[in-house]
Amino acid sequence: MKRFGFTRISISRSNMKQPEPITRAGGWRALLISPSRSLRAELLPLVAQQFPLMPVFELESYPSRTILAEAVAEQTANLCFLDVTSDPERGLSLITDLLDVDRAMQVVVLMSGKELDLLHLLRMGASEFLLSPFSPDQVQATLGRLAKLNPAGAAPVNQGKVYCVMPAKGACGASTIACNLAYQWKRIGSKRNLLADLDPLTGTQGFLLKLKSNYSFVDAVSQTVSLDADVWHALVTPAGGVDVLLSPENPVDGIHGTQDATMLVEFARQSYDTVILDAGSAYGEWNLTLARLCDELLLVATNELPALQAAQRVMGYLDRNRVDRSKIRLVINRYNRDAGLSREMIETALRSEIFHLLPSDYEAVQKSLIEGRPIVANSPLGKSLIALADRLAGWDNSAAEANGRKGEGFGGLFSKLFRRA
Repeated sequence: MKRFGFTRISISRSNMKQPEPITRAGGWRALLISPSRSLRAELLPLVAQQFPLMPVFELESYPSRTILAEAVAEQTANLCFLDVTSDPERGLSLITDLLDVDRAMQVVVLMSGKELDLLHLLRMGASEFLLSPFSPDQVQATLGRLAKLNPAGAAPVNQGKVYCVMPAKGACGASTIACNLAYQWKRIGSKRNLLADLDPLTGTQGFLLKLKSNYSFVDAVSQTVSLDADVWHALVTPAGGVDVLLSPENPVDGIHGTQDATMLVEFARQSYDTVILDAGSAYGEWNLTLARLCDELLLVATNELPALQAAQRVMGYLDRNRVDRSKIRLVINRYNRDAGLSREMIETALRSEIFHLLPSDYEAVQKSLIEGRPIVANSPLGKSLIALADRLAGWDNSAAEANGRKGEGFGGLFSKLFRRA
């Protein structure tokens, strides 16, 4: 028997600090019994997408009843994907053996043809069926029906909140904001916090926090199997009470069109109280997935004309790609009343209320970069970041919202630049 997990990375546990266990996604624990390598390779990625935290244990040959009982007991399995195509006679007999071992076992029969009598399989005790070639919709529907039959097995025991920090354009300071917000949640009382740098090209969290790792988020999403708690703890780097998932050391081009962030984000959601995603851009399917999956999206711009025009284009792009406008929070960074556009002008141009203004504070940012630490709390920017986190957490933040609300006239240049808003 071989445990199904993240097999690409070899981790030495002798020198690793053993972290506290990550919470699993509910009570499903599955066996996969199939002598067919191709069938296993076809099914496992689809199962991983639907239940990212569900452990799946492989039996690569049909077991005897004794070995089957030991496997069910050892893995506390309550769900079994059973191949009845490779050897129909042996496969069918295992349905009876599984139910003899555990009457509550949910048996999903895997078939590659319609030659078997489905009614007969149901009478034998099968719960569901999957017909190869498997499709995401087929797997989703099957596991969805099982979840309704056994909510305790499928329901996640933890649902953390996911925030995505996304720049309107480069150099708006979105990564700095994401980094510092992750540490603000410790103050608020969130016990398990993740900062994930999901920019495969220009991720900077490692530089900001002076961190290095042999692994990155690419090592997780490039796998076609479900994530494992032990492997996850090898991927992340603890830093001051926050787990940090770094971007790759060398830029990885092409990931936007070939990889799916769903499994990674849902794993994080069910493993942490608060998740901060640092997105490199708004564009491309990779970043759109982050925007759709997050609970709140912080769109970061400055009050300079190029950044605001970029924000206008990003908001239109997100609208066209069915990202819920109600969860977008417009954050204006490096705001200076004496330079750039006023708050009233920005809100009129973008037809969106500004969620928060962060002041320009060059000294605090530079000190943070040199030390590789979050921005100090007693600086102007540090105080404003505290207010931003408090408001995101639902705390009263009326005082912070009073800044920058002086009405100002609209110039001709402004009106022309944003006439299409």
